[in-house]
Amino acid sequence: MSDREEPSVPVASSRPEQPDLFQALPDPQVEVPRAPEPTAAPGSRRAAREAARKAARSSGAGTPSAPESAAPEAAAPEAAAAEASRPADVEPADAAKRAADADGRVASREDVPAIPSVVAEPAPEPEHHDEAHSTLEALFRHGHDHNAPAKPKRRRRGCLVALIIVFVLIGGLAAGGLWVWNTYGAQISETMGWGPSKDYEAGQATGQTLVTIAKGDGGEQISNALYQSGVTKTKDVFYDMLVKSGSADTFYPGVYRLQTKMTAAAALKALNDPKNKLQNSAVIPEGYTVAQTIEKIAKSVDVPLADLQAAVKNPADYGVSAPSLEGWLFPALYEFPPGATAKDVVSTLVKRTRDSLATAGVPAADEERVLTIASIVQREARAEADFYKVSRVISNRLDQGMKLQMDSTAQYGYGELHSGSASTSDAAQNDDNPWNTYVIDGLPKTPIANPGDKAIDAAMHPTPGPWLYFVTVNLDTGETVFSSTYAEHEAAVKQWQDWCKANPDSGC
Repeated sequence: MSDREEPSVPVASSRPEQPDLFQALPDPQVEVPRAPEPTAAPGSRRAAREAARKAARSSGAGTPSAPESAAPEAAAPEAAAAEASRPADVEPADAAKRAADADGRVASREDVPAIPSVVAEPAPEPEHHDEAHSTLEALFRHGHDHNAPAKPKRRRRGCLVALIIVFVLIGGLAAGGLWVWNTYGAQISETMGWGPSKDYEAGQATGQTLVTIAKGDGGEQISNALYQSGVTKTKDVFYDMLVKSGSADTFYPGVYRLQTKMTAAAALKALNDPKNKLQNSAVIPEGYTVAQTIEKIAKSVDVPLADLQAAVKNPADYGVSAPSLEGWLFPALYEFPPGATAKDVVSTLVKRTRDSLATAGVPAADEERVLTIASIVQREARAEADFYKVSRVISNRLDQGMKLQMDSTAQYGYGELHSGSASTSDAAQNDDNPWNTYVIDGLPKTPIANPGDKAIDAAMHPTPGPWLYFVTVNLDTGETVFSSTYAEHEAAVKQWQDWCKANPDSGC
């Protein structure tokens, strides 16, 4: 502040041209006032221009105030330089602040309407964004900028939906693939050659087994016979090999001595080797009836079936005091000399039965009874370990006067012994015939099948025990439950029924 007293009105500039400039200004009262321009945002180009004009006015008036003197320092250098380069005789339009207002007073700078400046625009400079300016720009970016902050939220939501859809599709494909594999996995693996090999590897062959080829058997039947005898790994591998190779081999009926765990190719070679064929031979399985036995013989031995049927009609021809030869045609491997007759064949089988009875210590007077019990044991027991227990159940029930109620006897009397089912039909169970132990008391009229050595010995020597009931609860493994009370037996029967429900194709 100067020591001398300031005049009540601003002091005019000492430059001689200044008064002329003010006198040339238009009358503010006549000019149509314009709306005041909005205050420039700090740091913008407009702010810089106003700061430059303030600096010019301050230098012209000679009495700058503190805020006005600080403004040029805050302005951009380019704006200051443009202001300094302006000619001295060109005064900013804001100089109208010195004009008198309508009351005769000197107008302030704020009261005078702004007049467009003739000063050239300063050079562009980097923008200085304040809060208001940033907010305005943000509003425009939200409306037009694809990189605006609001967009990622929508994209994230869209990505989440897309990801869920992808997971649903993948889950659907996985579920569908699992269903296809569970339903057709075996066929797919077989077609594509996946999974374990259907054939044994070379060098695994061991032991010895007998395979019977019957008259009329083709490649498919022989392939199954090899599998059933343990020669090949699967029942189709031999037949598949024949089809693939286009082999035209001729197979002769008879019994062949082969090894177990052979490759299909090795089995074919062995069947074509005459040394492995047993001449005029037959293999009779255990549990066969007389009718089944003579049919089996006729298929592999050079003896007509009609001759064999005639040969078994009279048991007395072989010293057997029984209504039939049922139970007397022992199951085993037989080799007959060339030219053997039907009676020679039947006599050989009966003689082998007498040898087994003698080995078991069966008295001659008791042969038919023991063979009858042994035939039931052979048909009822699923495993040889249970033969002696089944024999004990039969003995205990007979001793207590109970009906045997054996399904095998009802099936035999009704003609469904080899129906392929362990269950007895209602018709068979209730049929009144001399073999149905659900109807008659005691043993059936004759044996119901041809028993082997183990069954004959079990019939003669049952193991001690209190059992009155038994039921096989797993037909695949032969697991059998023996019970002493009917309540225990009912629980075992329920176990068997549950297993049959879970395994409907296992012979129940």
